[in-house]
Amino acid sequence: MLIAVLFFSCQNSVQNKTINSTETETISHLEVYQEKIKFINPTFLGNFQRNYYGDSIPNNLKLNWELFLGGGNTRMGKDTLKWDGAGWTGQPLFFMEDSTVYLMQGAYDYHLKKIDVETGKLVWQYKYDDVIKGSGTLWKNESEKDSLELRYMILQGSRKGFNNTIYTKVIPSYRAISLLSGKEAWRLNIWRTRSYSRDVDASAAYIGDTAYIGLENGRFISFLPDARKAKEKSNLTQPMIIDTVELYSSKDIKTHKGNLVTEASPAILGNRVYIASGSGHVYGYNINTKKIDWQFDIGSDIDGSPVVTNDSCLIISIEKQYIDGHGGALKLNPKKTEKEAVEWFFPVPDKNFITWQGGIIGSVAVSDFYQKDSLNQIAAFTSIKGMLYVVKHTEIDTTKTVIDFNLKNTYLTPKEIFSYNIGPSISTPLIIPPRIVVASYSGIYIFEYDKNYNFRLIAKKQGVFEATPFVYNKKIYIASRDGYLYCLGK
Repeated sequence: MLIAVLFFSCQNSVQNKTINSTETETISHLEVYQEKIKFINPTFLGNFQRNYYGDSIPNNLKLNWELFLGGGNTRMGKDTLKWDGAGWTGQPLFFMEDSTVYLMQGAYDYHLKKIDVETGKLVWQYKYDDVIKGSGTLWKNESEKDSLELRYMILQGSRKGFNNTIYTKVIPSYRAISLLSGKEAWRLNIWRTRSYSRDVDASAAYIGDTAYIGLENGRFISFLPDARKAKEKSNLTQPMIIDTVELYSSKDIKTHKGNLVTEASPAILGNRVYIASGSGHVYGYNINTKKIDWQFDIGSDIDGSPVVTNDSCLIISIEKQYIDGHGGALKLNPKKTEKEAVEWFFPVPDKNFITWQGGIIGSVAVSDFYQKDSLNQIAAFTSIKGMLYVVKHTEIDTTKTVIDFNLKNTYLTPKEIFSYNIGPSISTPLIIPPRIVVASYSGIYIFEYDKNYNFRLIAKKQGVFEATPFVYNKKIYIASRDGYLYCLGK
C-alpha cells in the first residue's frame, strides 16, 4: 500500500521546487519499488558508446499522436529569436516507471517535460531560464536508500538564460531534476572562460557515482551527481566537481577566438572517456590517472559526439570550419598514436546553409550494437549539403584515396554503398537493421535494405526537423521545429 500511495503522489505536476536532501522520506520496501523503474535509453544515442537507437523501426510514418511543445525567445548575439518545438540534439529519453513508459523531452519553451509515451499527455514540466537544446542523461543513485526523488534523476542542460549575458556572475545552466516529481536537486554554475558560451548541450556519461561531461565554456569535468554530496556555493546547491580539464590551447584561442565550445557528448571506451571539442581536438581522458593521455588534432569545430565501434575505434563527424579541406566522417583507432590513428576519412562537399559552411554537424550512426559480425557493419551520416551517406565502416574502397581535412595527408576511405538527397540535415540517423530512419530540414525518411545492401525509400513525411529521433516499441518519437513532438508509425 505504501508503494502505491508513493507512486501516485509522484505524478502530481511540480515546477521549480527544490528537494531538500536533509528532509527525505524513509521508505520501507524501497528496493521492491526500484525494480519497477527501468531506464530504456538513459542518454543521447542510447548508451555511453553512443550507438543504441531503440528496438525496431516501423515501415510507415503514420501519426499516432502529437503534443504541442510551445516555443520561446532566445538570444544569438544581439538578436532575439523565437524558436519553436525542439531541435538539435533534442533526442527524447525513455524509462519505465511501474508499468508505464515515459519520455523526457527538453523544449524551446524553456521546459523539461515528462510525457506519457502511450498517450502523449504531459505529466509535469520543469522550467529553465532559456531554451533547452541538448538531451539529458538519466541517472540512478545506487547509494541512495531513503528517497526515491534523490535516487532517480535527470541531468539536463540548457542555454545560458534569456536575461543573462556572458558576463553574468552566476549562470546555472546545468541541473539535476527528479524523474519522479520534477523537483530540482541541484544547479551547477557554468563559469566564464575564454569561450563565448556558458550553455550546456552535452549528455553526460557516468561510471557508478562519477559523471563526465563537456561544457560549452570549453571545460571537461568529472563530478558527483549525488545530491547529498552537493555543497552551497554562490547561493546555489551545487554538485561536487572532482576534476576540471581545459579543452583548448593558446593556439586555439588565436584561431577559433571565442568559439571554444564543447557541445558533443562524451563516449566511454576502455579506461578512457573520449571528448570531441569545438576547439578541434578529440581527447582521451584516462579515468585512472585523471589526465588526458591521448588526443587527435583536427582543427575544425566538432559538434557530433564520438561513436564507438565494435572494433574499438571512434567515428568522428567534422564540420567545415577553420579548415582548408572538407568536413566529413573520420574513423580513428585510439589504440594507436596520433600519426597512425586514422583508419579512414570520408569527405563531404561544402555548402553554405544558415550559419554553416558544410561538413557534418550531427553524429555518425553505426549498426554495431545490432550486428556483431565485423564484415557487415555499416555507418550512416548526413551532411549540410543535404546527403545521407551509408558506408561499410570496416571495408576500405581499394579504388581511391582522399585528401584530409587540412589538405596535408592522404587517407584511405570506406566503401560507399548508398547515398540519397534528403535535404540539409544536422540530425543523427538511426540504424536498426534492416532499416534506417533519418531526419532533415525537408522531412523524415525511412529506408529499407536487403542483405546485398540494395536500399529503397519506404516512407517519407514532410517537416522541419533538427532533433534526433528515438525508436521504442516500433514507433518513432521526434520533435520538430514546427512546435510539436510526434509519435509516428503503426
